[in-house]
Amino acid sequence: MNMNQVTLPVNDMIAAVNFYLSLGFTQIVDTPHYARFTCPLGEATFSLALETTDFSNGAVIYFETENLDDLVADLTNKGIVFEQLPTEQRYLWKEAVLRDPSDNKIKLYWAGENRINPPWKVEIRAPRNGSK
Repeated sequence: MNMNQVTLPVNDMIAAVNFYLSLGFTQIVDTPHYARFTCPLGEATFSLALETTDFSNGAVIYFETENLDDLVADLTNKGIVFEQLPTEQRYLWKEAVLRDPSDNKIKLYWAGENRINPPWKVEIRAPRNGSK
């Protein structure tokens, strides 16, 4: 199984699309209520769905880049505001934090080998009782 995409709610499709285009994503679907993008590397996609009622999204979407510092500097020069500039985290990831125009929390990060193989990685085990 492979994850296909994540869909984020937005309250202003035009502002959201422009924001993600400025981050460097390629738009592949464009409708007034739905937009979809490919990431610059790999085959992952994500989408935006227009919400006409108030919403609160507690999810955080992560986009990984080895050139985190350069990307953040470039985006800052384009006027993108960060809540947190690239910072080494105790869990061995370097992260920058920003929000899209609909207040969805975005983390740009670099984890390298630690993304899949952190020092505290557990042994693969069978599903627990009750799990399928």
